[in-house]
Amino acid sequence: MKDYLLLFRGGLDFSTATPEQLQQAMMKWRNWIAELTKDARYNGGNRLENNGTVIKGVKKQIFDGPHTESKEIVGGYISIKAGDKQEAIEIAKGCPIFNYDGIVEVREVAKM
Repeated sequence: MKDYLLLFRGGLDFSTATPEQLQQAMMKWRNWIAELTKDARYNGGNRLENNGTVIKGVKKQIFDGPHTESKEIVGGYISIKAGDKQEAIEIAKGCPIFNYDGIVEVREVAKM
């Protein structure tokens, strides 16, 4: 088994969603992650805050805030186990973010 990182972009806007929409979305996420955990595929993960800091270049310049379009900001991630990239993609297809027109990027974790 290999480790893969699923990076989540877009999806439900937490700042404008109703409490009912938030509760419904969180239940879908909990159920999906519970299924991955039951199948021994889930390694962990979290939601990320929208703001952040970028440190750039030789001079190590510091920039605050998201610097991409909001739908492209990485809003969270999970680490999973899968036999190969195609299997990781199939697992990612079950992500609830797609109910809200979100994006999942599947990346294999490189061994150092």
